[in-house]
Amino acid sequence: MIQAMPELFYRLPRNVISSFSGRNLWWHALAIGLTLVIVLSGGDWTYYLATRSETAARLARPAIVLGSILPILGTLILLTIGEVGKNRRVTTTAWALGQAALLGYLISCGYKAFTGRLPPPFQGLHMSAANEGLPVDSSHGFQFGLLKGGIFWGWPSSHTTVTFAMAACLITLYSKNMKLVLPALVYACYIGLGVSVSIHWLSEFVAGAIIGSVVGRVVGRSFQTRLA
Repeated sequence: MIQAMPELFYRLPRNVISSFSGRNLWWHALAIGLTLVIVLSGGDWTYYLATRSETAARLARPAIVLGSILPILGTLILLTIGEVGKNRRVTTTAWALGQAALLGYLISCGYKAFTGRLPPPFQGLHMSAANEGLPVDSSHGFQFGLLKGGIFWGWPSSHTTVTFAMAACLITLYSKNMKLVLPALVYACYIGLGVSVSIHWLSEFVAGAIIGSVVGRVVGRSFQTRLA
């Protein structure tokens, strides 16, 4: 497993560049454009008010945890299965998913470092109260500049970017295998929607899904030859 570690970085510099090149750059522009539309139209705040409930909070809790743990734990489990069973295809798939998750996380953090988006009002998974018991609309709160808002909260959602990157990578590698494609899509959508009703704005979910899909497709294509 240790000897195979460099496979995690297979064509990584090239994949970083590809994620922002050609048509992929337009997808990033779309993520930014849709964010502007959602924010300026009040869509983020409307969605926020419509989805803050006890039921949504209960459904969101597993999404937050699974979105944080599964990208790492799932990749390690798959890698172990491939190494123990001496199955190169499974091992390579694990490394591809690992790179998709890593690249998705780094790119989302890079955006967050410069956008400084304020998170929605919440206390744990519940809405925090202010202004005489009414929630305060902070959906327009961006702090542009280097690390003014940190990289933990913000735009786009890292949970969503990473999960969609992994899902898109898996779908690119096994596009004809519906037993993998459908669960991957369901998982990514559940995580993205889960964080959109708890710790992120709707626009952060939308942007994360677009950017993550771009990253996953790029990584998946780069690893296709290694699965041949």
